[in-house]
Amino acid sequence: MARYRGPVEKIERRFGVSLNMKGERRLAGKSALDKRPYAPGQHGQRRKKVSEYGLQLNEKQKAKFMYGVSEKQMRSLFAEAKRREGNTGYNLINLLEQRLDNVVYRMGFASTRRFARQFVTHGHILVDGKRVDIASYRVKPGQKVEIREKSKNNVQVVRAIELTSQTGMAPWVDVDGEKKFGIFTRLPEREEVVIPVEERFIVELYSK
Repeated sequence: MARYRGPVEKIERRFGVSLNMKGERRLAGKSALDKRPYAPGQHGQRRKKVSEYGLQLNEKQKAKFMYGVSEKQMRSLFAEAKRREGNTGYNLINLLEQRLDNVVYRMGFASTRRFARQFVTHGHILVDGKRVDIASYRVKPGQKVEIREKSKNNVQVVRAIELTSQTGMAPWVDVDGEKKFGIFTRLPEREEVVIPVEERFIVELYSK
């Protein structure tokens, strides 16, 4: 399955939770989910009984849409998470959080992960002083992520930093908003990653 490029607010309404796919509209209370907090379609307001498999699939789909990864990437990340020592679900979340596009988003340089991915692929991001245009690049603790000089005054970046001042910065990144750079200081603790995803269901789904 290819990466989803359709209407993102329908996805949030389908799952009934915010996946942070609409940054400024969400903060302003103008997202479709705020206005119509039920699934899209003619029968969207009906209650549906979800099977165990349905729960597992929903959690996997939420993680995929939220982090903007394809099914192939998700399976690859799960396989690596399973090989590592420790809790597989926690390992999976850490691998997703280490993606460069996600780190750019967490540092407040983009209002959504979708914009962060676009910003990375267009060559606006440097990692330890070198341009990296691969959104899935895995950032390691201690690495410096910055906006290249020519892009520091980008209107969307400046606005994203302003919005981040309202929502707060992730505790595992250290950012200088004026100079437009940040350090990925450490891997986050699971309780620090506030996302509407129960990763244990993803583990159960892929372990079948």
